[in-house]
Amino acid sequence: MKSRTTVMISIVLAMLVASIDATIMNTTMPIIAKELGRFDLYAWSFASYMITSTILSPVAGRLSDLFGRKKVFGSGILLFLMGSLLCGMSANMIQLVIFRAVQGIGAGFMMPFPAIIAGDLFSVEKRGKIQALFTAMWGLSAVLAPLLGSFFVEFMTWRWIFFVNLPVCLIAFVTLLPYKENYQPKNAKVDYIGAILFAVGVTFLLLDTIVKENRILYLLIGLVFLFVFYFYEKKQTSPIVPLSMFKNKMISRININAFIGTTALFGTASFIPLFLQNIAGLSLFMSGVALLGTAVGWMAAAVPAGKWILKYGYRILLIIGNALLFGSGALLTQLDPSHGFWFVFLVMIVQGLAFGLLTTVGMIGVQQLVGAHERGISTSFFMFCRNMGTAIGVTVMGALLTSGSDFMHGIHHLFLFGFIGSILALLTSFFIQKDPSEQKSITPRPKVS
Repeated sequence: MKSRTTVMISIVLAMLVASIDATIMNTTMPIIAKELGRFDLYAWSFASYMITSTILSPVAGRLSDLFGRKKVFGSGILLFLMGSLLCGMSANMIQLVIFRAVQGIGAGFMMPFPAIIAGDLFSVEKRGKIQALFTAMWGLSAVLAPLLGSFFVEFMTWRWIFFVNLPVCLIAFVTLLPYKENYQPKNAKVDYIGAILFAVGVTFLLLDTIVKENRILYLLIGLVFLFVFYFYEKKQTSPIVPLSMFKNKMISRININAFIGTTALFGTASFIPLFLQNIAGLSLFMSGVALLGTAVGWMAAAVPAGKWILKYGYRILLIIGNALLFGSGALLTQLDPSHGFWFVFLVMIVQGLAFGLLTTVGMIGVQQLVGAHERGISTSFFMFCRNMGTAIGVTVMGALLTSGSDFMHGIHHLFLFGFIGSILALLTSFFIQKDPSEQKSITPRPKVS
C-alpha cells in the first residue's frame, strides 16, 4: 500500500508541473520574447515542446511495455527537470526553442504514465476516480498558471517559471523510488528504426500545422514516412507500435472517435479566454477561472465512469459522451457579446462532462481490450490520437479566427467548425459496436497492494 501511495504522489506532482508548464508560457511569452529577441521564433517556443511531447508519448508507452513503467517514467521526470533548468538559463530565443524541445521530450515520457500505472494498479471501478484526480491537476493549473506567471514576472524574473519545476520534479522522482512495480516487463528488442520512422513522419505532419509555406510538401513527406513505417512494422517481431492491436475494431474506432472529438472542440480552452478578455472584458485570472467549469464537469463524469462501464459497457457511454459534446458545440455557436462568465462557465461544464466521459471510458477501454504487455502502447496511442486531434483542431480554429472580418465573426467561424466536428464525432460513436470480448474485458480485476 505504501508503494502505491508514493507512486501516486509522484504521478500527481509530475502531472501538475507538466500541466502548469503547458499553459504558463501563454501569459509570459510576450515578456520573454521582448527580453531575448527574435520575435520571429515566438511560435516555435510552443511548437518545439508540442512536437516532441506528442511524438514521444506512444514511444514511451511502448518502451514501458519492454522495460517497465518505473524506469521510463523516472527518465521522463529527469529529462523534464533538465529541460526546465536549461530553459531558465536560456541566453537567447534559439536556445529557448531547443531547450523547450528537451522539456517536451521529458513531458512526452511523463504524460502517458498516470493512465498506464493506474491501469496496472487499480480495478476498473476505481480507475474513474483516479483519472478524475489527474484531471483535477489540469483544472488547478488553469488557475495557478496565470497567477504564477504574473507573480514571477512582476516580483522576480520570468526564468522562475522554469526554475520552479526543479524542486517539484525532484520530489516526484524521490517519491517514485520506493515504488515496487507489479508489472513484469516483456523481454524484447527495441524497434529503433520503427521509432525513428514514426517520429519523423509525425513531426512533418505537426510541422504542417505550424508553418505557413510549403505545407503540402510537409504533409506529403510526413505521409511517405508513415507509409514506410506501416510496411516496416508489419515485418517486425517486436514493433514499436504493434499493428495487431488495431485488428480489434473497437480499439480502432475508439481511437478514431477520440481524434475527431478532440479535433472538433478540445481547442475551445485556447480561444474562450480570448473572447472573455476581448469581448466580455474579464481579467486574465477570471478568464482562467471560467475554464474551471471544464474540470468540474470532467470530474463529475470521470469519478463514476468506472462503475458505469461495469454496468452499461463502453458503447452507450461513448455515445452519451459524444451527445454531450454535440450539446456544448451547439451552445458555443450561440456565443455573442452579451454572454459573459456564467454562460461560458456552464458551457464548459457540459463540455467537461463530455470529455470526462469520453476520455475515461475510452482510456479504460483501450487498456482492458489488450494484454498487459500492450497496455502501455495502447494507452499512450490513445493519448497520441487525442494530442494529434488537438494540434490540428487548434490550428484550424486559429486560421478561422483570423479569417473573420472581425473578432466575433472569427469566433463564430471557429465554433461552427467545432459544432460540425461534434456532429461527425457523434455519428462515428454509433459505429463503435459492442466487442465480443467486452464483458470479459471489464470484469473487475483483483486488487493489488
